[in-house]
Amino acid sequence: MTVRFKTIILLLFISISGFAQSIFEYADSLNKPRRNWIWGIEGVGASSSIFLLNSVWYKNYPRSPLHSFNDNREWLQMDKVGHAMTSYYIGLVGTEMMKWSGMESKKSVLFGSTLGLVYLTGVEVLDGTSAHWGFSWGDMLANASGTALVAGQELLWQEQRIKVKVSSHLSTYALYRPNVLGSTTMERMLKDYNGQTYWLSMNLKSMLFSKVEKFPGWLNMAVGYGAEEMIAGTEDADFCAQHPDLCGALYPYRQYYLSLDLDLTKVNWKRKVFKTLFGSIGWIKIPAPTLELGGGYSKFYWLYF
Repeated sequence: MTVRFKTIILLLFISISGFAQSIFEYADSLNKPRRNWIWGIEGVGASSSIFLLNSVWYKNYPRSPLHSFNDNREWLQMDKVGHAMTSYYIGLVGTEMMKWSGMESKKSVLFGSTLGLVYLTGVEVLDGTSAHWGFSWGDMLANASGTALVAGQELLWQEQRIKVKVSSHLSTYALYRPNVLGSTTMERMLKDYNGQTYWLSMNLKSMLFSKVEKFPGWLNMAVGYGAEEMIAGTEDADFCAQHPDLCGALYPYRQYYLSLDLDLTKVNWKRKVFKTLFGSIGWIKIPAPTLELGGGYSKFYWLYF
């Protein structure tokens, strides 16, 4: 599945989630017309998007019987974290939609949070029937982890105290391989793993300071994961075999971050439009002072994107 398509799906579901939580009034008890409408929309939307993806993308490549392949070593697992984030937000949208229908809490989690896992399984089957890719059990584990993060928090706290976020900046490594890592600014932001950082953003008041009345409810602490010096999935990829000098000069490594973050949906806005806006872009990590930690080194940024 292409990075661009995954990103479009992710942004669509996050935007829906932000609008849903701020505009729609949830039913106090089960509203069957709403529930049936949601199930219909989900069924039609999921099946039609899978059909469109198959028609527009996969039909251009040779097909094969369903098979699996192991891509767990590729890109230092940055793609797996992206899978988890996609599954998380699709599951969050599903849960919020079930709540909107008035469905009982545990049932809304059961039927809502699994939406991402079910949908991405369908996409994984398309990968598995393409000769260029394969069904990845690593992707499936990542998808399941995103679902578990949504469901676990809903069952434990009835809210999402820890959210998955992403930040992105332009790296120089895309210049070495623009056809894969992007040639335009937008493509590089979406496709170049070297410039991406994935975060778990924890709301401090909800987790640690719920009894401190004056503690700001919008302040979060975030831990991040990234990687750098990657122009191929692995060091033995075909590209590296064709360009040994280039790949040999790079040493892919992992990066870990500790930073502050903001949850702007927790601010008591006088106008509802602001809560709607910030809910729709709540997947973006706010630039903030950040400490990078690695193997035997540390680096401080006044503002990290």
